[in-house]
Amino acid sequence: MTTPIIGVTSAEPTPITRNDKEAYTRAVEMAGGSPELIPADLPLEALDALIARLDGILLTGGGDIDPARFNGTSHPGVYGVSASRDATEIELALRARDLRIPIFGICRGCQVMNVAYGGSLYTHILDQLPGALEHSHDKFREEHHFVSIDPDSLLECITGTNELAVNSLHHQGISRVASNLIPTACAPDGLVEGVELRGHPFGLGVQWHPEHLTDRGEMAALFTALVEAAGKYHDRSG
Repeated sequence: MTTPIIGVTSAEPTPITRNDKEAYTRAVEMAGGSPELIPADLPLEALDALIARLDGILLTGGGDIDPARFNGTSHPGVYGVSASRDATEIELALRARDLRIPIFGICRGCQVMNVAYGGSLYTHILDQLPGALEHSHDKFREEHHFVSIDPDSLLECITGTNELAVNSLHHQGISRVASNLIPTACAPDGLVEGVELRGHPFGLGVQWHPEHLTDRGEMAALFTALVEAAGKYHDRSG
């Protein structure tokens, strides 16, 4: 049986930090996939060859998306913007949608999916969402709040629950949901924390960081679901 190859996006100037890179790739490997790091500055003309050998895509966390990409409000808290990373990941999200490649977005990756498909973001949640919780924490392995998950959603099917305790490590979040995304999880303050790509075999985004909580079965199940979907994609496309 062929091991599905999962493209894992990376940040600049190094391929994510050491701990983050290991967390993402380890989660994919634990689920039975083979991770392949995608450089943040990959030339767009190289995407065709890359896509041809991938069975799934994991959009990882990291710095902020340039607010200009979604007509967002400028804010001094915006950090880590990389034009090349934005371009690469948005194009990956579009290719995944159009070619029906399994895609899983984590934190920034969830936001990338929303922006790529025409949605918008809060550039700083605390200043722009009335009654917002503090979502920006620095403890990767601590659970900071619960999310409510819609019944009969893909997320509920994978995790087996309608409520999940999650870690929260972001200061931006989804404001207007893209028309082809379905919001299926939210925080107590109403912030969208999970989305699913309408009519797609496996298109999922979550705002938290399950790669740091894979000792919990419902978090590990997210990566297992990605790899299983990637295996089916490989069988169909191969």
